[in-house]
Amino acid sequence: MSCYGPLASWYDQLTGDVPYEQFANFYEAEFARAGGEFRLLLDLCCGTGTLTWLMAGRGYELIAVDASVDMLMQAREKSVELKTPPLFLLQDAAELDLYGTVDAAYCSLDGMNYIPPEDLPEVFRRLRLFIRPGGLLIFDIRTPEWLRALDGEVFVDENEEVLCLWRADFDEEAGAVIYGMDIFSRAGALWERSSEEHIEYAHSPEIIAKLLSDSGFADVQLRRDGPQGDSGRLFICAVRK
Repeated sequence: MSCYGPLASWYDQLTGDVPYEQFANFYEAEFARAGGEFRLLLDLCCGTGTLTWLMAGRGYELIAVDASVDMLMQAREKSVELKTPPLFLLQDAAELDLYGTVDAAYCSLDGMNYIPPEDLPEVFRRLRLFIRPGGLLIFDIRTPEWLRALDGEVFVDENEEVLCLWRADFDEEAGAVIYGMDIFSRAGALWERSSEEHIEYAHSPEIIAKLLSDSGFADVQLRRDGPQGDSGRLFICAVRK
């Protein structure tokens, strides 16, 4: 089953409670704390591009990368009227390839949890390559404890046009939570069903911190004071040496 295929067109409607402004404020506070100029940003795993659109609207230049063509189509449509539209690239995070360096990169809303543990060293290596010296890397993860607590849970998101039913099962051997997702959307007088499978890996914050240090990042901070910090979201900030 695909990941972020059929769900893409409904994603924004089903995630209206996400505090995107708070995420943007958090990033800008880190830029101010670091000092220097932060003009060109990389939005890694940008999804439907709401944060891309917000940051571009605040005057930043954006490169937005995602591995889902369906999510990127939503993101491009959202940003078409911006004065300086972002550059959208269809790339896997482990195959990131930019035309030059950026001042900072961020990855939001579990994006890093979707990356298998064996791919993280390459992702961090490439991020170091494309972030300028002194630039920032900021991303969030759901903690292993939070993901394990989802095991066996069933969730329903719905509005008048779509119903999304998803079930969470934690696989200890894989160290990941697997979501089986069924999406029922209106098709005239009938309902159309589609399915997706999502996998989020329970990355150890301590291992991530070591991988970042090994990859050439310094001043690695584990932060619980960011948006949704009270619901298992841990922010990781690091400086590119």
